[in-house]
Amino acid sequence: MLEKKALMKMDRESQDAKTSYQLLSDINGVIKIHLWMVENKLQSIQAQFTVLDSSMQKLSEKFELQSTILENQMDQNEMWASLLEDRLTSVEVNVLYNYTCKTIHYLRCQVLEKLPDLVGTLPTLSSILRKKGKNQRIRSAWESVLERLGLQEGNVKTLCAFFIAHSYDACYCPVNQRQNYSTDISSVITKVVKNQLLQQSLLSAVCLVENGKAGGVFQDQKALSKK
Repeated sequence: MLEKKALMKMDRESQDAKTSYQLLSDINGVIKIHLWMVENKLQSIQAQFTVLDSSMQKLSEKFELQSTILENQMDQNEMWASLLEDRLTSVEVNVLYNYTCKTIHYLRCQVLEKLPDLVGTLPTLSSILRKKGKNQRIRSAWESVLERLGLQEGNVKTLCAFFIAHSYDACYCPVNQRQNYSTDISSVITKVVKNQLLQQSLLSAVCLVENGKAGGVFQDQKALSKK
C-alpha cells in the first residue's frame, strides 16, 4: 500500500514537473515571439529613421543650393545696380573701359598661349567662358591663368558686365589720356564704386595693365593670329 502511494506521489510529481516544463516552454516560446516582434519593429523604425535622415539631408542640400543661388543672384543684382548708379564721369568711364578691354583681351591671349592649336576656335573671351565647361583642356588652361594672375572667375564676369554696360557710351581712350589718370584712377574707383566685387575687379584690371602684364595685349593678339 505504501509503495502504491509512493508511486502515485512520484507520478503526480512527474506530471507536475512535465506541466511546469511545458509551461516554461510555452512562456519561452511566447517571449521569443515577442522578442522577434520587438526586433522586427525596431528594424522597421531604424529603416524609417534612415529614410527620414536621408530625406532631411537631401532637403538640407537643396536649401543650401537654393540659398547659394539666391545669394549669387543678389550679388549680381547689387553689382548691376552699382554699374548703373556709380557716378563716374565720361572720361573716367573711358579710362576704366580701356583697362577692362585690355584685361579681357589679355586673359584670352594667356589662355591661347597654352592652347595655340585652338586659336581659330576661341576668337573671344566669351567663347572661352562658353566652352570651358565641356572641354577639360580649356578649363585647365583657364583656371591656371586665373590662379597665376590672382583672379577669381567672379572678377572676370564682373569686368565683362562693366564692358557690356558701358560699351554703348564708352570710347577706347588713347594711352596718353589713360596715363594722365593712372595715378588717380585707383582712388576714383575706391571712392565712387560701392560694390565690393566691382571695385576689386576694376582695381585688379588697373593693376594688371599698370604692371605691364596686359599692356601689350594687342601686339600679343596679332602675334597669335599669325600662328
